[in-house]
Amino acid sequence: MHCLAATLAVISPSLSFSSLTPSMAAAFRWVLQLHRNVPKAARFYSEGLGFSVDVCTLRWAELQSGPLKLALMHSESNIAMQNGYSSMLSFTVTDIQSTVTKLVTLGAELDGPIKYEIHGKVAAMRCIDGHMLGLYEPA
Repeated sequence: MHCLAATLAVISPSLSFSSLTPSMAAAFRWVLQLHRNVPKAARFYSEGLGFSVDVCTLRWAELQSGPLKLALMHSESNIAMQNGYSSMLSFTVTDIQSTVTKLVTLGAELDGPIKYEIHGKVAAMRCIDGHMLGLYEPA
């Protein structure tokens, strides 16, 4: 923050960080994932993690979980996985074992075992089209 303020002072001495924040702050819109089968991916998040589906077509879907909006867009190529690019979404759940079981029935795979840490249980899952999910159940 100090570096930004110093840079602003050089660019325009009349501007300060606090004067820019309210009017120029970006509003988070959504996280986007590419999928070969958008309706199947929407079902995965809806049935597996309880997202509500706002819009779902063959090429585009918008899902909601609290303040988070997840957008799913159709892509024939597997470019995200070929280049090693993927989103990592992390979720707090009340029962990690039942969530893992539900997600596996919908096509996900555990990426290693469920780990039992002092702060709670954690698991990594690879969902359809290779996207990674983190699950956390607090102790």
